[in-house]
Formats: sequence, structure tokens, C-alpha cells
Amino acid sequence: MNAMQALTVDKVVVHMGVGESGERLSKAEDLLRRITGQSPVKTFARRTIPAFGIKKGAPIGCKVTLRGKKAEAFVQTALDIVKRRISSLQFDSQGNFSFGIEEHTDFPGMIYDPKIGIFGMDVSVCLERRGARVTRRAIERRRLPSCQRVTPQDAITFLRERYRVEVV
Repeated sequence: MNAMQALTVDKVVVHMGVGESGERLSKAEDLLRRITGQSPVKTFARRTIPAFGIKKGAPIGCKVTLRGKKAEAFVQTALDIVKRRISSLQFDSQGNFSFGIEEHTDFPGMIYDPKIGIFGMDVSVCLERRGARVTRRAIERRRLPSCQRVTPQDAITFLRERYRVEVV
């Protein structure tokens, strides 16, 4: 296979939506820091939802972006938690995929603490081929050729071969 055609994990975004600010959000940030080893950033509400008591611009969650070896190690651990099974509906048209983890206690080294509670998280994995930087660079930006784009079928094949994931 051509080296430029090989797929790699570009980034992994881990998001915890809490729905409110305050003590619960700070606990979620601490958990995310312990799980990923990086400091999280807060996410803010895009619009007001009176039924849930959410105001536009209020902090309601936190996220971390992992790249490189940390991202690959996290994907390995997270796929173990979901028993290496992903639905084909969890892939988008660019070959990225997302899945949820119901409890943070499923991670190795994490134990249940009644003071903290249980937090779930969303994991989004972005895949790309080498050379995709041409779409993001500042000088001489270009469109990505169709042979360099990642399709959902390419992503499924990559997961089956690299991580031994069963796609249902």
C-alpha cells in the first residue's frame, strides 16, 4: 500500500456534558483530567433551553482534544470499554466515528466515589490520510483530492485491521 494512503488517527475529542455549571462541572473537569492526563476546556451552551434551566453562554460541559500517541492509546482503551463493537451508524460521511461511554468507572484505575457520582462521556475520533494538511495550511491552501479523502468504508476497514473492532 502507498504510504500516503495509510490512515492515521488525527485527533480524539473526549466530551463530558454535565448540563450545569458549578460543583458538578468542576468534578467532571477533574475526572477528565485524571482520565486523559490533559487539562480540559469548558464548553458553553449555544442557546437557551428554559425546560432544562440552561442559558445561552453558560458553561455546561468540558472537553479534551488528544493527538498523537496519547490519542491512539486512549482509542485503544476506550474501544476495550465498549467491547470492540461499534455500529455502522456511528460513522459520518468523512470516515470519522463517535461512540459513548456510560460510566467513567469503566476506565482502569477509576473507582466509584459517592461524592463524585457517575459521569458518562462522548468519544469522537477523526481519521485522516497523510497530506490532509493542504486543506488547513495558511499558504497555498488547496482542496483535498478525492483519492485522499476518507470514506466510511475505509474507516471501517481501518478499525477492523488495526484495532480488531467488530462493526455491526
